[in-house]
Amino acid sequence: MEPESGLALTPRKVEYLKYIFGRGATVRTSELASAFSVDPSTITKTLAELTAGGYISHVPYHGVCLTDAGRYHAEFLVKRHRILSLILVRYGLSDEQACREVSRFESLVTKDAIDNLCRAMGHPRTGICGEITHDKGCMTDAVSGNHPGYV
Repeated sequence: MEPESGLALTPRKVEYLKYIFGRGATVRTSELASAFSVDPSTITKTLAELTAGGYISHVPYHGVCLTDAGRYHAEFLVKRHRILSLILVRYGLSDEQACREVSRFESLVTKDAIDNLCRAMGHPRTGICGEITHDKGCMTDAVSGNHPGYV
């Protein structure tokens, strides 16, 4: 499941997928509800929508985990956040300000835009909050040396 435009999910769903991805394991509904300060019934409804979309799998009495498609999509969501945060830091915002500001608008930025920004930046490997991963097709220019790195 390709992230296509990168605009298929609401900001809340984006945050949930990034959180589950960051945990790297099965996450309980109660943990998500606590982390996002929302009612468990709200989490359950949103998780059902993510399950129907093929992003997560629900393990009864254990929680949820990402499907292969969900993991692939979550990797893009994390990359998008880190690329955009890195740009804002490069133009004067603190790490905390950049992260906070990007969280406000990142779900409106397309995959195509992120791929172009990433390419223009020389495919940076490190953002302000962690590693930036790249798919193989995205790295063609970096390998050929056509862009300066932002490492």
